[in-house]
Formats: sequence, structure tokens, C-alpha cells
Amino acid sequence: MHQRLTRAIAALGLLVMTSFALAQYPTKPISIIVPFPAGTASDLVTRILATEMSMTMGQPVIVQNRPGANSAIGAAAVAAAPPDGYTLLLATAGTVALPAMVKSLPYDTLRDLTPISTVSRFVLFLYVNSELPVKTLPELLEYARANPRKLNYATGNPVGIVASAQLLALAGNLNIVHVPYKGEPAAVVDLVSNRVQVMFSSPSSADNFVQSGKLRVLATNLPQRSPFAPEVPSMNEYFPKFSVTAWAGLMGPKGMPKEIVDRLSREVVAALNRPETKEKLDRLQVVTSGSTPTVFDTFFREQVELYSRLLREAGVQPE
Repeated sequence: MHQRLTRAIAALGLLVMTSFALAQYPTKPISIIVPFPAGTASDLVTRILATEMSMTMGQPVIVQNRPGANSAIGAAAVAAAPPDGYTLLLATAGTVALPAMVKSLPYDTLRDLTPISTVSRFVLFLYVNSELPVKTLPELLEYARANPRKLNYATGNPVGIVASAQLLALAGNLNIVHVPYKGEPAAVVDLVSNRVQVMFSSPSSADNFVQSGKLRVLATNLPQRSPFAPEVPSMNEYFPKFSVTAWAGLMGPKGMPKEIVDRLSREVVAALNRPETKEKLDRLQVVTSGSTPTVFDTFFREQVELYSRLLREAGVQPE
């Protein structure tokens, strides 16, 4: 009887301490790991979100860049972190592409990450170096067919890899050389210098070079034309089956307390709904998209299945 009472008291004490900790959350800075280099669209969006969240959470929200392995390094760090709400991940479409691209990830994408809220939808554009004698997507494809292996296409993240793979598959598997980069900024530098000639990129990395005449934009990945660039055709105008979207969402390690997940979700949605936040993200041509954890969980699982199918259909084999 005495042992049972002791265990009951200990359990009650643990429950009280846990409840107190949850009520006090956060008591120290929160880190959001961005699995891409500084200056990328994901990094810029996260820094805007972190600034807005810091103002209402009572603690700094800090952005940490951990690029590498097509975003697997950053995701693995979060998957292995304590589930206390102090280490979070800016997940992207690349996060759901990794299971179909890598044979042995150091974490399970569906089991080891906790969805908190969607954050944004990104616009991607297909850019070419302006020295290339093409002004439309059909002209690019015709030029590539007439000049096998004379064009190089760059990718700066997994979603760029998937978008390029699907385009090449829909166009008939053109013979173009793939040159992968760790992030969009470095790839765009080589696109401008004509070391590579073609690339899917976010406008935050490439649009300045369009204005200066060094790059040309041919299409957007969106199902319809972008409200930020209505003169640019959608990929679906040429290939109705093109279906790659770019997005970002906030995730944490598995096992996070529901109260912390819900608190973070509310903070993200509130931050994204502020007019000043929308104005900042509009400048990056980013559409805000906050959600509940349940909605994000459903979307995340659907995206894992979609990207696996797209990569399989494009003939991309895990390495």
C-alpha cells in the first residue's frame, strides 16, 4: 500500500510539473532550423515569421541555417531533438520528396516529425540565361532537342529537382545535363554567368537578374498564372499534367505535447494574418497559408505520396 501511494504521489508530482512547464512555455529561445542556405526563399520567409512570432511569444525565435544533403541534415537534426517545442523545422516540399530520393534517411519522414502549421506557398519560375536564343518554353524544348547535352540545368533544392524531372519526363526526357547545387543563390550565380542555362527558381533569388536583362523567365509552376507576374504563362498551359507545387510549413520532433503544438500553430496563424507580415511576404511573391496541425498533417501525408509518384513516373531512382 505504501509503495502504491508513493508511486501515485510521484506520478501526480510529475503531472503537476509537466502541466506547469507547459503553462510557462516558452521559457527560453526557440530555434527554427532552415535546411537551406541563408538568402534562399525558405530562409527569408522563416526570418519574417520568426520576427513576428518573437513579438508575441515572450522569447526570441531564432533562425538557424543547416543546409546539406538536399535538406536531410536539417530535418534529421530536428527529428533527433527533444520534443519540448524549442527546436523546430521549416519543412518544405523537399522534405516530402526525400523518401523517394534517398535510400536510407536517418529518420522516418512520417513518424519522426510533428506537423504544426503550413506557412506559405512559393511561386517558382523557369528561368533561362538570356544568351540562349529562346523566348518561350516550346522554343526551349525545341532547342534542347536539336542540341543534345549542350544545355545544363541547375537545381538548388529537392523541389527544383522534382519540378525539373517532371518537366523533362513530360517533354519526352530531353538530353540535358543536371548540375545540382546546395542552394538557389549559388545556382543562380552560375545561371547568370551561363555556366548553366536553365533553372527552376524562386523569384527572390533570380528576379533582379531578369530586370537587368541577364535572365529570361519562361513559365511558372503554378496551376494558373501568378498574380505577381500575370504575363508569364503557367506550366499547365503547355503540360496540363504538371503538378509540382512549392510550399513551407512548421514542424517539430515526434512526441511534442499537444498543448505546445496547438500554441505554436495559433502563433503561426496569427503572425501570418497580420497585414504587415502579408506585405513583407508579398514582396517575395509568397502567399501565406497558415493551418491547424490536423490540416497540415493530412496535407503532408498527401504530399509524400504525390512526390513519390512523381519521381517514380519521372524515372528518378533513390540513391
